Amino acid sequence: MKDSIHQRHIRVAISYFAMAALLGVLLRFYPIFSFGFNYRYMVHAHSHIALLGWVYVALTTLIHYCFVEKGTSDKKYTRIFWFTQVSLVGMLLTFPFQGYALFSIFFSTLFLIMSYVFFHYFSRNSDPKFRHGNSLRCIRAALWYMVISSLGPWALGIIMGTLGAQSIWYRLAIYFYLHFQYNGWMLLALIGLFLFAMERRDMVIPKKSFMWFSWILNAGVVLTFFLSTLWIEPPPLLYVLAGIGAIAQGCGLVLLWAMAKYDIKVLPLSKLQALLMKTAVFLVFIKIALQLLTALPYFARIATMYLDLTIGYLHMTFLGMISIGLFFLVDYFGLFVISKKAYQWYFWGFLVTEILIFYKGFAAWVQWPIFKGYMEILALVSLSILCGLLLLMVLNRNRT
Repeated sequence: MKDSIHQRHIRVAISYFAMAALLGVLLRFYPIFSFGFNYRYMVHAHSHIALLGWVYVALTTLIHYCFVEKGTSDKKYTRIFWFTQVSLVGMLLTFPFQGYALFSIFFSTLFLIMSYVFFHYFSRNSDPKFRHGNSLRCIRAALWYMVISSLGPWALGIIMGTLGAQSIWYRLAIYFYLHFQYNGWMLLALIGLFLFAMERRDMVIPKKSFMWFSWILNAGVVLTFFLSTLWIEPPPLLYVLAGIGAIAQGCGLVLLWAMAKYDIKVLPLSKLQALLMKTAVFLVFIKIALQLLTALPYFARIATMYLDLTIGYLHMTFLGMISIGLFFLVDYFGLFVISKKAYQWYFWGFLVTEILIFYKGFAAWVQWPIFKGYMEILALVSLSILCGLLLLMVLNRNRT
């Protein structure tokens, strides 16, 4: 019973991902067909459903599946899950039509409250046998980062009511939220779930080594927030702290890989699972390299001036590192089958759109012309991501 619940919940998460991809395709075709919707409102819907519908639902489902004792508090978890869905569907039905307004803010607030409820529920119901495991320590840290990130949305209301949406504090609040979502909550949760897979095979990283990794990585997570402030050209100290943070985060992840790489060979991985894991790890280190680069003042200005470079980085992090990491985990734990054909549709769509987005940003930087038909090609290639996700849903539709 428990397994079928989690399988259904992962299918719900994938459905949100497909919906976010559909909204993304509409946004890509917007300048071509001049659709009648409000572009900015649709961006809000796209980003909220992608982050909160796909990633949050998938991660919390995996966390519950792995760390909550079987047969305990299933009813509470189910209630939390469905109240969360009310908030997500509410956002999906309001953001495209009104942007940030009364009803969308209501459902966004409801989501934040339900995330706190999940945090409290998990703190009370995690299986005692994992209490001293490294994996549970990572998950707890991840959930704390999730709570910390929520300070950004709460601050937005105050900032809009006092300083206005044009204030630099408005953008900083958004960047605060995104940073601790991507680099804190999501990254630490993926690491914690990966460590759980290792611990289940009796492969344990020594406590002292893990503590070094934990301190270094968490210092990196906190300090790399300053990378998100460099667009305001702050005092030199913040550049130094941002650089230290990027180095610390990179060192922490390299240390983790060095400690785990030999044990990984013992994991019973299929060829596709091994490919998914290696791809996610590769993209993690690409992300770290870009962070190191943007800690330098010159490249920080470039990233600020050319929005496509920032969009490419965020899509690489979300569609690449996080989503492919989640594909690996749901397939490894047997909650959702990632087929090779569907993944190929998804991956090639992701790869080519990334190349095109980064090309546009690079071309603006070096003053190259954009080739004819760029928008049409980008829009058509984006369909590949949606097709891959829809194929995944079809292939898993009869699975229980």
